[in-house]
Amino acid sequence: MVRFWMRRMILALLLGLPAAAPAETRCEPRPIEAKALRGGLDLALKTREALQRSGASVALLARAGQDVSRHGLRYTHMGIVSRDAVSGHWQVTHLLNECGTAHSSLYQEGLGNFFMDDLYAFETLMVIPGEDMQRMLQEALKAGLHVSLHNAAYSTIAYPFSTRYQNCNQWVLELVAAVAATPGTVQDRASAQQWLSRSAYRPTQIRIPAGQRLGARLFAANVRFDDHPPGAIGRYEVVSVESVVSFLRDARLTTGEEVLVLGEP
Repeated sequence: MVRFWMRRMILALLLGLPAAAPAETRCEPRPIEAKALRGGLDLALKTREALQRSGASVALLARAGQDVSRHGLRYTHMGIVSRDAVSGHWQVTHLLNECGTAHSSLYQEGLGNFFMDDLYAFETLMVIPGEDMQRMLQEALKAGLHVSLHNAAYSTIAYPFSTRYQNCNQWVLELVAAVAATPGTVQDRASAQQWLSRSAYRPTQIRIPAGQRLGARLFAANVRFDDHPPGAIGRYEVVSVESVVSFLRDARLTTGEEVLVLGEP
């Protein structure tokens, strides 16, 4: 077993990446199995090679953290990966829920760390934006726009057209909206959501039976229902990885996609 804090140093050394702040800021360090460590590292190396081949400076990465096939989905979490022009290192900027609480924070960390969070499958979806979108996303990250669009109030099933809560994929989508819209159109989360609605963004609808909803309300601080319309009983619209990718395709904001899969590590 390799302790949580040790794995970050190992990955930083092997991948040539700076050690990042731990994602599980409020969690106790926990051991990681050798298979998970090896698989995460192998997937990070494979992803870096694919990014280098692509010639891109910015891409969107999605990982499969849980089995969500019952909702017709494959991926659970998306971040923005960018290459530092000076060092050449790749850094993933993403929103993470803090240990199942009702709060989130933004993190920048290496590819190795991105694939170390108890993956359901050693697989990633890499989406390459168009050149203009890459440039604008990189400028937005440098300018701190991603921070101004972050809401620390977290819900796994945050409603796409409410600013009360936010989840990881919603944060990515709203940043995309901010840079894709006509300059001056998007000033905050509310205007980003208005632009997405006008631009025909279609959320994913998931089914949560009444019993599961009650359990979530009682025991899960990171699942909130009160931002959804009153009539949304049993079926809830959310921002999924798949809905973000579909929107990018329809809006012709991407130049390519690639699924990277490991066999048994």
